[in-house]
Amino acid sequence: MFKDDIFSVGLFFVFLCSSAESCVQTDVQAQVPQRLQRGHVISKVNLGNCGTRHLDLTCSDPDFAVKPDGTILTSQLTTIPDDGRSFSVLAKSETGQTWRVNVALFPADQVFQKSSNDALKRFKRRWRPPPFNVIENDKGPFPKNVEYVASDSSVDHIVYYTVEGMGIDSEPVGIFRLYGDSGLLQILQAVDREQYSRFDFVAHAFDKFSNVETDQPLPITVYVQDVNDNAPEFSSLLIFVTEEHSKQGTYVGIVNATDKDEPNTLHTKIKYSLLNCTDLFTIDPYSGVLRTSNDRLDRETQDRYYVQMEIRDMNGAPDGLSRTGVAVVSLTDINDNPPTFRQTVYKAKVLENQSNVQVLRIPVDDLDLKGTPNWKAEYDITKGNESGNFWITTDPTTNEGLLYVVRPLDREKQEKLNLEVRARNQVPLTRTTATWQTVPVELSVEDVDEGPEFSVPILQLRVKENLPNGTHIGVYTAIDPETKSSTGIKYYKIPQSDRGSWISVVENTGELKTANIIDRESPLVINDTYNITVKAVDQSQKSGTGTVMILIEDVNDNSPFIKPSKRVACTSNGKRGSVLIKAEDYDKPPYAIPFSFELGSEFAGKWKLTNATATTVMLEPAEDMPNGMYQVPLIIKDLQGEGDKQMVSIRVCDCQSNGECPDSGVSARLGGWAILAMLLSLLLLLLLCLLLLFVCTTKGEKLQMIDDDGSGGMLLKSNTEAPGEEVKEAPLLIAPGSKVDGGSFTKGGGGGTIDYRTIGSYGGQNVMGQQSVLGGSQGMYGTGQFNTFQKYSDMATVETWRTNELYLDNKLYHFGEEDDGRFAADVLKPYGYEGAGSPAGSVGCCSILSDREPVDFLDSLGPKFRTLADVCTSRAVKGGQ
Repeated sequence: MFKDDIFSVGLFFVFLCSSAESCVQTDVQAQVPQRLQRGHVISKVNLGNCGTRHLDLTCSDPDFAVKPDGTILTSQLTTIPDDGRSFSVLAKSETGQTWRVNVALFPADQVFQKSSNDALKRFKRRWRPPPFNVIENDKGPFPKNVEYVASDSSVDHIVYYTVEGMGIDSEPVGIFRLYGDSGLLQILQAVDREQYSRFDFVAHAFDKFSNVETDQPLPITVYVQDVNDNAPEFSSLLIFVTEEHSKQGTYVGIVNATDKDEPNTLHTKIKYSLLNCTDLFTIDPYSGVLRTSNDRLDRETQDRYYVQMEIRDMNGAPDGLSRTGVAVVSLTDINDNPPTFRQTVYKAKVLENQSNVQVLRIPVDDLDLKGTPNWKAEYDITKGNESGNFWITTDPTTNEGLLYVVRPLDREKQEKLNLEVRARNQVPLTRTTATWQTVPVELSVEDVDEGPEFSVPILQLRVKENLPNGTHIGVYTAIDPETKSSTGIKYYKIPQSDRGSWISVVENTGELKTANIIDRESPLVINDTYNITVKAVDQSQKSGTGTVMILIEDVNDNSPFIKPSKRVACTSNGKRGSVLIKAEDYDKPPYAIPFSFELGSEFAGKWKLTNATATTVMLEPAEDMPNGMYQVPLIIKDLQGEGDKQMVSIRVCDCQSNGECPDSGVSARLGGWAILAMLLSLLLLLLLCLLLLFVCTTKGEKLQMIDDDGSGGMLLKSNTEAPGEEVKEAPLLIAPGSKVDGGSFTKGGGGGTIDYRTIGSYGGQNVMGQQSVLGGSQGMYGTGQFNTFQKYSDMATVETWRTNELYLDNKLYHFGEEDDGRFAADVLKPYGYEGAGSPAGSVGCCSILSDREPVDFLDSLGPKFRTLADVCTSRAVKGGQ
């Protein structure tokens, strides 16, 4: 049984389902001592779901009271009956809503009043006491009793208790201690709730004699009750910006503050208030929203305000903790002040005939923020500048108005001018009744000696194009403003102005004539207009200039033409394609569009024109055509019937999916070097064809060699001084009807044979050489009576074949028909020497040469026979191999 002087009891809350409209719990149950002293805390109504709403709490039982934060405590000494006690707490909001909380109290002493029969029963829920409470920052004295820990097993056992956990043997260590024999829990030092809001540890009950645990471990929770020991703090910078002259109630910003004390209690219920500038600003006491209270915030008077404010907890109660701060409210500028002139009138002087010179600087003042569009001034001349002689702009640094003369003034026409200048800002005025200001400007024109003046500054002349040279088109004259006469004035054209040299000016009269053909379609003409500048010079060499604007009238001097484009008629799925033809004409209406399109008569049935417009027509095949390029004649005429026949190139093909012909992409990719290579290849091919034609049509020439003894011989004519033509490894084509048998050549039917090595004759006799007909490097043909040498490698294949057949047939026929004496022409004969004799003897018969006999004697031959010796030597050497 608990001691009577220990009255602090932990709270045990049972939460039931709350209605959707209620923000408080509907039932509170707690176990308390049977005797309660005045001020004993019973429990607490949870107001956490009510947010910032203010509730009035009242208790139906006068023995109990309830604080604004929901804490229930006794108002006087009270006793709880054995069967418990109940009452209710009524909560009422500012809007009149009410909620009822039912409170039920049960005496804790009844837990230990058990009969002997009940002592054997275990009620585990009675082992857990309600949560314990301690007050933060308690001033002591310490140690201080908190509560007793007791187990039902103490009825049957002599027990002792131990505890472990937070505040006992784990951080923070040494906050609590437990007396094992009595179960008394004590707190040993003050605790800061903002550091530790609760402590959770576990108690155990052991039999004192056997040290056996007699009950299940008891989780114990000790809550640290909050006290208002922390003043609220500003949690954001107190810097705000708003426009000047903002309307009343304009949102400026929100002041954020926090409190480290327990949330949702009066300790953290902060109230906001202003300590100064209450005539300009207001602050919501609960949300901290700062607003303007009127529209008198003027940046030009004060651009920054320092607003002192206070935040206090306990909902602003006098005993609440508070903190003060200073908020800085800066004002942004609006254009509420127009530029103002420093003088009521401005005066200046200007010389006549001057242009592009500054006349006057006009200063202004503006109270708005410098450098902003609200301050920057713009000027315009509202009166007196109807002729456009003046121009005004702004000095970007000083904001002054700069007045210029852009066209010369004439003192003889006007000595004084009165202008009116207006100044305004780049943006409109706002939140003000002021308007833009104007100021008068008086200008005096001073006299100077002037040059001639043309009758009009700009002379307009209408001229048709293509006029003959020397055609009169007009007269442009000037007068002297002093004498009012044109006497003695001469006229000149400024060459740079007449870029096409189209106009000439008669010096004494100012007459204008055409000097060249005027072309309206020339790039020198802009909007059918061509300008020149004429200069007039008087006798005092004073000059003046004027402009001649020539308005060129069009004539029908251009025919329509077709714009070049890629024209492909795509055939797809048997459907014929079409091509859009577009025409243009450099002339303008009525000498241009609409155009008429006609096909040439020879193509009327093959092609057709459809869907003609003013400038275009569709050209498509009238019948199926094979793929390829076509030239289609098309006659295009303008509105006046002028036009010519033009050829249109159209390609008909089966287009790919991209709308192009299959090889169009390849052709498009050929570069300049590729085209050049193709041209060179075609040129080389042409030259090769010409060379082959020349070789095939050239006949071998025959020269007869006359020997001293009359035997004679045939010698090839050569125009080279080299050893002769190179031997080429090309087979000699065998004539049809002939065959090669061993080393002899046999003609069918003749019975005669010829050694295929016999290729020529020397001195009228055949010379034998080991030159293979099939594998030889050079073919030569002979008959026995005369020989004709010709390289078959230089002839076309067909011609070589025919020539071989002809020569072989003649040779075989000769060998078959002549008698045995025919061989006498093939024996060695003496050679007729020319000049000094050859020490080596005759070289006419190669048959007497053998592999064993030296041929060095050929080196001693004269220069005329060295070539022939080299040929015979090479043939002899080859024959022996």
